[in-house]
Amino acid sequence: MADPEEPMARESHAESAAIVVLLVLTGVMLLALFSRTAPHPPLEVAPFALGPFLAASLAIGAAAFRLVHQGARYASTIAVLFALTALVSFGPQKYFDPVFLRIWPAVITAQIAVIVIVARSMLALRRRS
Repeated sequence: MADPEEPMARESHAESAAIVVLLVLTGVMLLALFSRTAPHPPLEVAPFALGPFLAASLAIGAAAFRLVHQGARYASTIAVLFALTALVSFGPQKYFDPVFLRIWPAVITAQIAVIVIVARSMLALRRRS
């Protein structure tokens, strides 16, 4: 395991934390969907049912967390894929959602996490080249 004082280790911690943020938010979305707790997500969004999509997103996020923790070379790629799946639920389109005033804390928090993941991925890519 990397020394926590090393810059790469700190960046990995930031990326891991951002992944955990998205895992929690996506998990809560799935629970709200199943329990129909307002404001819950719709059952379907074109072109798929949201439940299976959120489950796949959580699986990708769990894999990303583990790979980032291990320092795998392709970990950032999987983390970005997870971030992209999170944007279906928390992307900029939510600013125009009629319930935005009720969901904005989750949307803003998720978008910050996505920015951290993408920025970390870009730094890792730059270092490899």
